[in-house]
Amino acid sequence: MMRWLAGIALGLCLLVTGNANAEDRPIGFLTPSKNIVCQFFTDNGQGNDQGVLRCDIMNTETRPRRPADCELDYGHAFEMTAKGTAARICAGDTVMDGALPVLAYGEIWQRAGFTCRSEQSGLTCFNAMQHGFSLARAKQEVF
Repeated sequence: MMRWLAGIALGLCLLVTGNANAEDRPIGFLTPSKNIVCQFFTDNGQGNDQGVLRCDIMNTETRPRRPADCELDYGHAFEMTAKGTAARICAGDTVMDGALPVLAYGEIWQRAGFTCRSEQSGLTCFNAMQHGFSLARAKQEVF
């Protein structure tokens, strides 16, 4: 009886651990060039109940000048909420994760009001309000 209960307990622990790991996996994608990565978050740490999409571009031909109020890296990270405006952000980290799936050229990714399209010329993402950004090695644009 004790072995049977121990087996059930171990099985439940493995089941719970497996589900926790599945929930902790990042949600997002890489472009085929692996130069652009995007991750979706359900909370941006500001008590916001909307989703947040952040995309980072690893290599660009030029980067804008860092604003005086930004003490971190600037020019590689872009962010928007499902109903807000998009912006280039000041960030000291990256959402790069090589384990994310690749969004093939010509494919579309959609989640929680966000739409992103991967093309050989770059990546374009926008939200339900039609705010967003286009990212390519040669040029990044917020709209």
